Amino acid sequence: MLRGNGELCGLLMTQNNDHGMMEEIVLPEHLLPLGSVLGQGVTALDLCMVLAKIFRVQYNEVALLRLEGGLLRFVFPEHLRTTGAIPLSSKAVAAHTALSKKAEIFNNFARVKHASIFETIKADANSSDEPAAPSPIQKLMSVPIMSPDSAVVGVIQISRKGLDPKFAQDFSREDLHDLELAAGLLATAPALLAN
Repeated sequence: MLRGNGELCGLLMTQNNDHGMMEEIVLPEHLLPLGSVLGQGVTALDLCMVLAKIFRVQYNEVALLRLEGGLLRFVFPEHLRTTGAIPLSSKAVAAHTALSKKAEIFNNFARVKHASIFETIKADANSSDEPAAPSPIQKLMSVPIMSPDSAVVGVIQISRKGLDPKFAQDFSREDLHDLELAAGLLATAPALLAN
């Protein structure tokens, strides 16, 4: 399907859990792969791998957090699930995103005052040889995941990591808009709710 602005689009059918009906959503063609990871039996890893491909980042540069009782808990990456949670009362970017209900983009994230504790945790702490510390986040998009009634159910963050900001490509306004569209689909995704 071609939109008036010349952009290729496609239709995505999603299950409306409230009424048991199918809902039709028009998405830009490059976001259509999201349709494959919104159903039952999809893991958070599956979902984040598709998001990583769409946003041209590594899968370990995608974070998915679910809001539970005033705390943001990591659903992905897997190795952060047991390392703690982010209180909404904290100064963390994810907490601010959830409270403000606004999408944010930081193309100078290394200079933004933030809690970097989760950046320093290695994916495989059991490894016998000492791997290098993870690269710091240089660029970040942070978007609230909201239910149809506008309640925040989580936060999705896409980052670009690197030792130097000049080696990480900036995120664009279009990237942020695409992540907002993706977040709109994730509110009822089993990969977010069941993990």
